[in-house]
Amino acid sequence: MCSLSLPTTDHMSAVENQDESRGDEEEQKGPKRKISLSICAVCGSEEAKYRCPGCLTLSCSLICVKKHKTDSGCGGVRDKTAFVTLSQFDEMALLSDYRFLEDTGRFADGANRDNLVRAPRTTSKAKRLASNARKMNITLRFLPVTFTRSRENSTFFTKEKQFMWHLKLIFPQSNTEFIQRRVSDRQTLEQILTTYIHPTESDPVKRQKLKIYVNAPFDHVKVFMKAEGRKANSVRFHQLVIEKSLRDNLSYKTLIEYPVLHVVLQDHWKEYPLKGPAEPVSACSSIATKTEGVDHERKHISPSLQGSHTPRGTNIWMGTSETSPEIEPPQQKRAKREAEEKELEEGELRDSSEEC
Repeated sequence: MCSLSLPTTDHMSAVENQDESRGDEEEQKGPKRKISLSICAVCGSEEAKYRCPGCLTLSCSLICVKKHKTDSGCGGVRDKTAFVTLSQFDEMALLSDYRFLEDTGRFADGANRDNLVRAPRTTSKAKRLASNARKMNITLRFLPVTFTRSRENSTFFTKEKQFMWHLKLIFPQSNTEFIQRRVSDRQTLEQILTTYIHPTESDPVKRQKLKIYVNAPFDHVKVFMKAEGRKANSVRFHQLVIEKSLRDNLSYKTLIEYPVLHVVLQDHWKEYPLKGPAEPVSACSSIATKTEGVDHERKHISPSLQGSHTPRGTNIWMGTSETSPEIEPPQQKRAKREAEEKELEEGELRDSSEEC
């Protein structure tokens, strides 16, 4: 027969002692956990269970977490670029920096794959529009295709040799803007404004929004357009003639994508300082202007100097001989510099891309 061994009293007591020691350890862990954590920083009554990754604020529940974000405006997102001292720099901080660099590389690679970013700055359509506008003495420039103003531009050139403009009208005294598409450049500004501020012929909905313009006399309304190609601290405007067509008003002016017109009442005209001459001197005519200035200075040269010649019969001031030196006289250089300075109005930027 097999004998059955029963646990002795010593073995039983050892097991009981182990259970008691485990219970004592669990009881000790409880108080330690309560001591290690602080009180909730939001309500101040409960034990804190969570720590905000963004500002390290302690909270006890979801309600306190939401209240903390609402009151402090904290987004709860850890600052990946926060400064960490060398004594606190550990493996977790190193891993965080490594993942941050991975995210940066992934974002840069995604931007390079974006079709909008890789698209050309100007399309073939934009080049044709700029070429046709140049024939009408209009300088038309375009923004990259990623810009909203470039995407919403609906301007096109017809077979009848006219522009159908994408037009933006701003009425600052009513805080209202309107976008009008397919506006012929042969229409006058008066015809364009008739649908907006005419007392009887305008659209009823637009008339209600522009009541202050409708009630004002028509001669108290002026149309301005911002002069492009100037410094940010020197904003100027062109005053357009309401009786003339849109093509005539845009002639000898610079546009970015499409015309933006400001319709202003009389009390606010002084807020739109005007630019200088409406027709700037082109690069080709500037050369002629410089030459005239040089000739004008030559007339004031004394007769004795005008008649002075080199031994080979060359006039040293006029430089008419084939053997005239390539170096220009000081008076001619000075005249050129003065002519270039006079061409640019104060605050205007020079565009080196313009050609004759």
